[in-house]
Order: sequence, then C-alpha cells, then structure tokens
Amino acid sequence: MTSDNSASTDAGWTDRLLGGLRKTSERLTENLAGITGATRLSDTQLDDLEDALILSDLGPSAASRIREKLATGRFEKGLDEAALAEAVAAEIAAILRPVAKPLEIVAFPRPQVILVIGVNGSGKTTTIAKLAHLFQEQDYSVMLAAGDTFRAAAIGQLKVWAERLGIEIVTGPEGGDPASIVFDAVKAATDKGIDTLIVDTAGRLQNKRELMDELAKVRRVLGRLNPEAPHDVVLVLDATNGQNALQQIEIFKEVAGVTGLIMTKLDGTARGGVLVAAAEQYGLPIHAIGVGEKIDDLRPFDPDLVAKVIAGVVR
Repeated sequence: MTSDNSASTDAGWTDRLLGGLRKTSERLTENLAGITGATRLSDTQLDDLEDALILSDLGPSAASRIREKLATGRFEKGLDEAALAEAVAAEIAAILRPVAKPLEIVAFPRPQVILVIGVNGSGKTTTIAKLAHLFQEQDYSVMLAAGDTFRAAAIGQLKVWAERLGIEIVTGPEGGDPASIVFDAVKAATDKGIDTLIVDTAGRLQNKRELMDELAKVRRVLGRLNPEAPHDVVLVLDATNGQNALQQIEIFKEVAGVTGLIMTKLDGTARGGVLVAAAEQYGLPIHAIGVGEKIDDLRPFDPDLVAKVIAGVVR
C-alpha cells in the first residue's frame, strides 16, 4: 500500500471517528464550558470538572483520577477552554494507553482461536465479519464458526458475511450443539492451515448458568484439540448502552473469562466516554473500536487519537 493511500485511509478513519464521537465530545465540551481563569484550578472548578467527566460517562473512578492529576497542574499561560481540553485529553490518553492492544495472530500451531461473545443486539455478528476483514487486510487466512446455534438469524447473517468476504464457515443445524460445531471448525482450520478461527457464541444472559455451562463445554472441546485454545475471548460491547456496558463486562468476565474488548456503535451516541470508564475500572485490553456499519468501520484502538477526539482537541 502506498503512503498516499495510507494517509487518505487514516484521514478517512479520523473523520469517521470524529463523526462517531461528536456527541460525546460535544457533551464533554459543553459540560466543561466556563472552567477558565487562573493558572491553577480552584476546588470549585475541580468539582465542576469531576462532575462534567462523570456526566460524560467517563465514570467516577476515571473522573476522580483526572481531577487529582489536574489539581496539581499549572496552566502557565492561563486557563482557557483549549488548555483545559489539552490537559483532559492527556489524562484520558494516560488511562487508555495501557489497554490499547491490537489482536495479534501469534498462535503456534495455527489456528489462533478467537471466541467472540456479547449480548444479542451488541453488533457481535457484524463485528466478527469486520474483524475477519481486518485480518484479511493483514494477509491472514480466516475461517468462521457459527456457534450461536440458537438464533437462525445469526447463522444466516454469518453465512452471508462469509460469502461476501470469500472465507469458509462451519455451521450446524439451528439448536445444534455449539461444542460440536467448534470441534469440526478447529479440525477443518487445522487441516487447512488457517491462521485464525473466529467463533460466534450465544449471547443469552437471561440464564447465566446455562451460558456458563455451554461456554465451559466449548472450552473443554477446544482444550482437547489444542491446549492453548481459545487464545482470545473477546467481548463485543455496544457503546450506546453506556454504564450498562460495564455491567456486561462484570458478568461476562465471570461467565466466560473475557481477555479483551471491542467497543461498537460509537457512531452518533453521546456515550463514548464509557470507553474510558471500562479502561479505568477493568484494565482489559481494548482491541478495536467500531464507528459505523461498513465493513472497514472497525479499526485497532488508537488511545491518543480517541482521547483527543473525546476531549474536543481534534474537531
């Protein structure tokens, strides 16, 4: 890929990110408006700052941490909205940087098995397709496994995406045993030398015990074929759920042993700040974020750019 193409792709992604996080940015900027003045923030201004961050879905813990950092800072040229936005962006980036870890295909022997979990409606199936496309762009071979057998629509949707992307998919009957589908998929991927196998799983949280048992069975089957598998258990979160997304992390960590996150639907919601709350509260890797419905609307998570967009430094 030429550098010109790369630059235009980066610019296009930044534009989409700006569009997707505009409401979050506007909300935070609005909440921070009026905090201007001297070279140091007063206690009242710090209170206002903390409230503004909480109202923007960054969560009490991140808000408190940013407040403490800015309480000791000096604004040599005086405090205006631009200087405050820069300072807030720097502190948000400090929270996000440690969790920004792209999904890397490192398993040997192949395939790298990625279990994808998430509640129905989170954009899980579409995210699997986008993730597959991302790996294809990196010249990895991909196979899909339709392990969410309880929803015919999920199987059908995944088949359509596999066809579009030109990749193989392993499916079974509706209501079939997910573990046997995963078993067949791992065997097929291993025989064909596929780099990565992405497995869709059921997202029913109504019965935690049932879901836990099902995922435990899938893990046992994987373990028999490859003791290292699954290499990743990725939770897809819908950013429009705001603080409810954090509860999902809590539950799925317990139920499925989540190893990383992908945040979707950052397009037009005012709740993008939940990314920061998730990073601060759980410290789980954030592998990628999605800002739209198109196949290339999922990209590895760039903490500095996201921090600047959320704080209103980049507009």
